[in-house]
Amino acid sequence: MLKNRDFRALLGSRIAKLRKIKGFSQEKFAERIDISQRTLSRIETGAGFTEFKTIEKIANELELGPAELFNFCEEYSEKELIKSINEKMKFIKNDIDKLRIVNDFLKKIF
Repeated sequence: MLKNRDFRALLGSRIAKLRKIKGFSQEKFAERIDISQRTLSRIETGAGFTEFKTIEKIANELELGPAELFNFCEEYSEKELIKSINEKMKFIKNDIDKLRIVNDFLKKIF
């Protein structure tokens, strides 16, 4: 069973990770969700928590439903992700149609 501190740390870590994936600095993200950078830092480190209204703003800014912020099951290390992507690239590298699909998908994200 998770203790409150452990839960806050898991949630904070997930928010920080998702924020970085979206390319936001802590300062810019805090500004976008209308809280101080210090408050965001406390949320991300698990030192503090926030009200649901702020959780909704965070989720919206990350283009997620609020419940998705609490999905801790999909955590992978950077090494695991790189390995998985490399394996998939080996599979599609000789298939121009699949490469086009991946390229089009990546263009939409970036």
